[in-house]
Amino acid sequence: MIIDVHAHLELEESDENRNEVLKRAEEAGVKIIICNGIDPKNNRKILELSKKHSLIKAALGFYPCECDKVSKEEFEKELKFIKKNKKKIIAIGEIGLDKKWDNDFDRQQECFRELISLAQKLDIPIIVHSRMAEEKAIEIMEEMNVKKAVMHCFSGKKKFVQRCIDNKWSLTIPGDIIRGQQFQEMAKMIPLKQILTETDFPVKKFEPADISESLKKIAEIKGLDIQELSNIIFQNYQRLF
Repeated sequence: MIIDVHAHLELEESDENRNEVLKRAEEAGVKIIICNGIDPKNNRKILELSKKHSLIKAALGFYPCECDKVSKEEFEKELKFIKKNKKKIIAIGEIGLDKKWDNDFDRQQECFRELISLAQKLDIPIIVHSRMAEEKAIEIMEEMNVKKAVMHCFSGKKKFVQRCIDNKWSLTIPGDIIRGQQFQEMAKMIPLKQILTETDFPVKKFEPADISESLKKIAEIKGLDIQELSNIIFQNYQRLF
């Protein structure tokens, strides 16, 4: 019962390669792959893929490094498109803040707030990107009283991890946990009811089938049987989405 709550299968240019990835995922026991939209073009591609493949669930959003480049009119047009397709999606994502590649950080914050507001109106979770802007992302989410959220590949300090935990938001464990001490430490901190798994495929080298290796490491850290952990994470997915 493996879950990948953050992937970008729409970015895979070859249908043949994507189908191979999906085949390996099914063989590994993957049940759900949430594809996260980053811009209008990819939002539409994700909706198409979710129709074709039962494994794929759609999350539509606007990547922070993209939303700060478009006009307010273009952005509002995409919000209307997302709202129009509300019955076809399970989350608003990928959204958030990015200080590494930002074009206009003030504009990013405006977009983030609008996307959070839309998710709250639709009563669905947000999937949050917060690279080098973890504290500001948390501040905005707390200010807006966000209840349903997934902190994607969160790389903030332990005090910010704890704030996410205290706010009852879920945090994803990526494939980097296999060798990455930061995510191993994070896995120790996160309560079982708030853990989810992801790959960020193909942005990162891990693909959905590889989550089985992540589960082994998380199970080792938490002192659990892999099947028990897998069931807990699946229940976490069901409860949130």
